[in-house]
Amino acid sequence: MTAKPHPLFLGIDTGGTYTDAVLWSEEGGPKGKVLAKAKSLTTRHDLAVGISGAVDAVLENSGTDPAAIKLVSMSTTLATNALVEGQGGRVALVMIGFSEADLARDGLKTALGTDPVVFCPGGHDVHGNAAKLDLSGLEAALPELGRSVSGFAVCAYFATRNPAHELAARDLIRDKTGLPVTASHELSAKLGGPRRALTTLLNARLISMIDRLVAATEGFLGKRGIAAPLMVVRGDGALVSAAFARQRPIETILSGPAASLVGARHMTGLDDAMVSDIGGTTTDVAVLDGGRPRLDPEGATVGGFRTMVEAVAMRTFGLGGDSEVTLEDGALDPKILLGPRRLVPLALAGMAHGEAVIVELERQLRAPNPSRMDGRFALRTGVPDRLAAGLTGPEAKLYETIGATPLALDRLLSSNAQNATLNRLVARGLVHICGFTPSDAAHVLGKQANWDAVAARLGAELFARRRDGRGQTIAATPQEISERVLVTLTRWSAEYILETAFAEDGLDGAATVAHALVQRAVDAHPGIARFTVALDRPVIGLGASAPLHYAGLPPLVGNGCIVPEDTDVANALGAVVGQVRVSAEARVSQPKEGLFRLASGQTVRDFTDEEKAIAVAEADVRAIVAERAKDAGTDNAEIDVSTEFKVSTIEGQRMFIEAHVVAVASGRPRIAV
Repeated sequence: MTAKPHPLFLGIDTGGTYTDAVLWSEEGGPKGKVLAKAKSLTTRHDLAVGISGAVDAVLENSGTDPAAIKLVSMSTTLATNALVEGQGGRVALVMIGFSEADLARDGLKTALGTDPVVFCPGGHDVHGNAAKLDLSGLEAALPELGRSVSGFAVCAYFATRNPAHELAARDLIRDKTGLPVTASHELSAKLGGPRRALTTLLNARLISMIDRLVAATEGFLGKRGIAAPLMVVRGDGALVSAAFARQRPIETILSGPAASLVGARHMTGLDDAMVSDIGGTTTDVAVLDGGRPRLDPEGATVGGFRTMVEAVAMRTFGLGGDSEVTLEDGALDPKILLGPRRLVPLALAGMAHGEAVIVELERQLRAPNPSRMDGRFALRTGVPDRLAAGLTGPEAKLYETIGATPLALDRLLSSNAQNATLNRLVARGLVHICGFTPSDAAHVLGKQANWDAVAARLGAELFARRRDGRGQTIAATPQEISERVLVTLTRWSAEYILETAFAEDGLDGAATVAHALVQRAVDAHPGIARFTVALDRPVIGLGASAPLHYAGLPPLVGNGCIVPEDTDVANALGAVVGQVRVSAEARVSQPKEGLFRLASGQTVRDFTDEEKAIAVAEADVRAIVAERAKDAGTDNAEIDVSTEFKVSTIEGQRMFIEAHVVAVASGRPRIAV
């Protein structure tokens, strides 16, 4: 009798630089078996190109029939990278019941930037009682906003206790503009209006990006005859359906890092470790405890913004193989600085555009004096024209000048004002800057060889002839400056790993202490007071460049560094071995004695009996989470309901204050039959 073949699972990770694919089977024991893996450059102008490059290579290398694939699961760092780099679509924020002073809280004004905001009277109190709603100002602004933004974010005062005003604004906006609308109560049940508004704003900015990713992936799978469900990794490592992720893209921030944690645990079997995942744009550091990633109870922090998204307790740093390399300003002996902005490496630009890049680099080398714009180019990202809505006159003029071929900045820019304009276009995700990066340094030293080493060497040579505070060149050769760049990257990686460890231990000033300890270790000047530091657990190094950049890590962190065999596709592997996990919440409060108010889902109901209110709340969240679990992609979810009471005792009598009811559903994703 022929044994039934094991189902095949396809994992995809779309990163800032590379798209990875892995074909995995459950055969061969608990760890399963990686049948094939491949990489392709991420193509931001058309994500399907990069996805097809990686997946087609996996199918060809394994000789797999596409129809045999029963589940496709995807992780992505696109949302994380967009927030770190300050990118995303232009959206309008609608604040109901808030004042302009609320923008100053929780970084909301900084996150909003130059995007429009509309204030409307309304909102509710802590018990869900409504103030008078007036949406006339919003309605008057919609014709203009509909032409200049890509979506809307709506946040109403105490919407978590009564979402009626958010729903009214959402329906009005959809009716008048047809654009995507995110309402804050859909994303979080937590109090804290400005931070909930921040989370909603970021979600609205990311919708078009994640929508394009899902559409590109679904379109590609359809063309290849892969009729399997598509799942996406959420920031807490759980899987959700693609349709679920499209509505709540903010929940995919830290998707890639969360998948890498799941993959790291799966590949190494380690229960306790520091996990450091280095990509093209970011380094993500987290802690494995008892085989599970630590979650951040306060919400994920990305790009300096504290959100209300439950995610792994991951610290994301703007440090990667494609980080911008710059010099410290005004120092006699300037330090090399890396990131946080990602550039297109010169080696990659040289490979894609050949002479257009090489000729300009050689021209700049012939100039008698170095320039700050040497080795720098601009080119369009290739996003749809509609995402360029709302540009100012100077922005539109400069954007028209930039094309699909890299244009040297010393030819493009004629003033500091134009440089600021260019940076705004980069922040909008409309333009890429090409320049010297650690990836170029690796090409110069022969430690990386997948792109154009000639362009990398010319870029290193231009950077090496930059001047220090004494007027001397900062390095004698392109090899020397490249070695310094790579040493700096390893050193900063150690600092960020230690900073994360200290922060998890609750140590104040974690960054300062980590910097001082690594400085002592690297510079070999222990001083009068000698001290060393050692992690209590090993580091798992992830990412295609981890073997290069983490080779010198152990003496800096005082413990070993394990780089698994399939470290280059850890995210893609983690994407296919995870589970669906969703939750729903309800609250019962007591606005006045004897009245118990239940807020669950989009409804608010009153009861005169506490036990009845709690019973209905538990039934509600069980039904809501069961439906969410189906929407998220599982048909066999296990549901756990817990209730936490807040009570006080007055003269021996129990006084009910509030009850918080939470239902969690988890299960393996459904697969094609």
